Amino acid sequence: MGKLYERIDGRLRTFIEEQPLFFTATAPLSGDGTVNLSPKGLTGSFAVIDDRTVAYLDFAGSHNETIAHLRENGRITLMWCAFQGPPNIVRVHGHGEPVYRDDPRWKELLAHFPDIDTTPHGLRAIIVVRAEVVRDSCGFAVPYMTYDGDRETHGQRFSREDDASLSAYFEKKPDIASSMDGLPGLPLPLPPTP
Repeated sequence: MGKLYERIDGRLRTFIEEQPLFFTATAPLSGDGTVNLSPKGLTGSFAVIDDRTVAYLDFAGSHNETIAHLRENGRITLMWCAFQGPPNIVRVHGHGEPVYRDDPRWKELLAHFPDIDTTPHGLRAIIVVRAEVVRDSCGFAVPYMTYDGDRETHGQRFSREDDASLSAYFEKKPDIASSMDGLPGLPLPLPPTP
């Protein structure tokens, strides 16, 4: 049976931190806008900041709906599923914000991710989420799946880019500076990496 939690600590925090994959869901305010659901991975790219705040690293990619939606309304849900061990699903519903490279909080936030080298991945923002509702559910229908490791492809692809070429890459993509629905997305050009 599902439960509501006041904070992310103890068993709940351990469960979240042990999962190699989580999902983010966002949507624009417009009723006919595009709902976005994204998988997130890469070992070391997620952190529990405190018992009501989590963050993850937002790396280069060919779309940017999450940042556009967060800029418009801040609403976000994060979800983790147990693909091994006891069945469990945890959701954090809250409000998030993208923190960019030129934000004074950047270095302090980045220190929460000591187990990943961000250099080859084209780090464009840190997404900080303040939890408003934390809940779990049974996960009885979630299949067993094994985690074999992170793919190397992302780092191999984006390690070829510097700040200028990464900005140029983003400027050529139709859904980076604005969302699929025309909302403001990632501010370009990217500020230099601190």
